[in-house]
Amino acid sequence: MTNVSCRNVSKKYGRKEALHSVDLTLPENGIAGIIGPNGSGKSTFLKLISGLIRPDSGTVKINGTETGRKSGSEAAYLSEEDSLYDFMTVGKTIAFSAGVYPGFDRELAHTLVEEMKLNEKDKVKHLSRGNKARLKLAVTMARKTPVLCLDEPLSGMDPLVREDILRLIVTHLDVEHQLCLITSHEVKELEPFLDHVLIMHDGQVVVDRNVEELKETERKSLIEMLREVTG
Repeated sequence: MTNVSCRNVSKKYGRKEALHSVDLTLPENGIAGIIGPNGSGKSTFLKLISGLIRPDSGTVKINGTETGRKSGSEAAYLSEEDSLYDFMTVGKTIAFSAGVYPGFDRELAHTLVEEMKLNEKDKVKHLSRGNKARLKLAVTMARKTPVLCLDEPLSGMDPLVREDILRLIVTHLDVEHQLCLITSHEVKELEPFLDHVLIMHDGQVVVDRNVEELKETERKSLIEMLREVTG
């Protein structure tokens, strides 16, 4: 099991406060969706957990250790931005990732790209946008970290790509030992796969609930809850 805690966490960019006094403990495993309007702090939240940025105040810890630049063995971050090297082939991308990331499971990476019918000899620059998204997810999931932070992995993808990505996550996530955090605007597609949800608004977490409990008590979909608390 994985313990991820945020204690009174705030983060500013210049004068703009991206997160304000976030205080919570995330579920120990499973898939948690982080939803909310643009600018609500979702990406900042994932970057803090991944150790890519530091809070201005408060602490973010994974299994009792504060996150930072050395958190690569604890949390893997998938950016919405293109983070692949165009000159590499699919196979070279796997080899490069294996040399950079501790605990990288090269065999799993090869399995994932094979399942998604990617040719390891193809150069990244010749891949479609959808296939680049598939490759990014494959090398992220192959890191086998306790926490996976996936920032908008479904953004701008056609329905078939989104289906592939969700299937890959559900099939290969170690649901007993890994926590997967996903930000997405594709709330309706994502909802059936979620164990937990955080709804963010104006830099704060306004809903922090188990999805099944939420449905039983509120009798509302996540879209309806999102509109209610951020409208």
